[in-house]
Amino acid sequence: MRPALQVALDFMNLPRALRIAESAVNGGADWVEAGTPLIKSEGLEAVRSLKKRFPNHTVVADLKTMDVGGLETEMAAKAGADVVTVLGVSDDGTIEEAVRAGKNFGARVMVDMLGVEDKIKRAKEVESLGVDYICIHVGIDQQMKGKDPFDELKRIAGEVSLPIAVAGGINSESAPRAIENGATIVIVGGAIIKAEDPERAAKEIKEAMEKGEGKRTELYRKYGEDEIRKAFELVSTPNISDAMHRKGAMHGIIPRINPGRKMIGRAITVRTMDGDWAKPVEAIERAEKGDVIVIDAGAGYNAIWGELASWSCKVKGVAGVVIDGAARDIDAIKEMDFPVFSRNISSNAGEPKGYGEIGVEIVCGGQTVREGDWVIGDESGVVVVPRERAVEIANRALDVREHEDRIRAEIKEGKTLSEVMELDRWEKIG
Repeated sequence: MRPALQVALDFMNLPRALRIAESAVNGGADWVEAGTPLIKSEGLEAVRSLKKRFPNHTVVADLKTMDVGGLETEMAAKAGADVVTVLGVSDDGTIEEAVRAGKNFGARVMVDMLGVEDKIKRAKEVESLGVDYICIHVGIDQQMKGKDPFDELKRIAGEVSLPIAVAGGINSESAPRAIENGATIVIVGGAIIKAEDPERAAKEIKEAMEKGEGKRTELYRKYGEDEIRKAFELVSTPNISDAMHRKGAMHGIIPRINPGRKMIGRAITVRTMDGDWAKPVEAIERAEKGDVIVIDAGAGYNAIWGELASWSCKVKGVAGVVIDGAARDIDAIKEMDFPVFSRNISSNAGEPKGYGEIGVEIVCGGQTVREGDWVIGDESGVVVVPRERAVEIANRALDVREHEDRIRAEIKEGKTLSEVMELDRWEKIG
């Protein structure tokens, strides 16, 4: 079987799915998938519409069936599906019924291994049940934590004779690796459907599959622990807040930096009193290159930070400072281009009394900050990302940006935001 590119249409509304599908097919997509969110939102009408629009392409109904395999396969096949997905964690009887219905109504069955613990064992079992394809799938929530499907794909490809599909954050950079590790069907969602130009994105992925040469990309890929800073560089603080379900944003902390200047780093936390600048200055000694000093000064009005402390940080390579209190010498700080975010500005400085602590949990701008948490600042403000969720939130923020890129492209084509989002249809009822 010649390797095929499958576009996963994970949308909420059918008109948008059909528009993007048209572009993806023009770019070289071989299989067109009515994604699970699309089917849950629009029902099997999504499958009917895709088959009507693309009669010569393989249409996949990603039902992820877990029960009544025969009935759901029959329904999807009658709607025009050429391939129907069933979860590998389903009972054998469910899969057997799906296979029987598929034979009766002209559809093939793909078993999705999402959630299966022993994938090699289960792959052999479902092969013996007569399924047509196996799908090695790293779900979106797993992708956000930096996981990919390629190691499992390679192991399973050597154990079964069935064609194998693979899904999980694949793009023009990683598509050749999918083929190298044994995939016959390469399933791509976000890298096509969230691209500003889906046709070009599909074309690039198809060419990468055929030539065996990936094209480097920063968006539409998932970042690991060593790449967190790079991922945060690609997104805005609003992207990050959205990724955290509108949490993490400090309130009342204003950027005092030059336009376009960004701050990213791990937190060095300081608690002090209004006007007591001893501990904030001592924290510079503890900070390492790339860190951000975050200070709880009780929202005070006497400056605990100024030009000289900023110079000390700049020379050492500290990424910036965030102050729930006052700073001064703002003109000089702007001139040296050092990121300072503060609640207040005041010409008055306090005294170095030495009260307070370094490295303790604090509250700054209404947000809890612990040493080692990630702190990101730009012209929209400052957000805090818990250190244990940094990989996940960085990837989710990229996902938010990618979605916005796609919506922006549709607005530029002449649609209003309300039209693109179909707000009148999706407003909460009751």
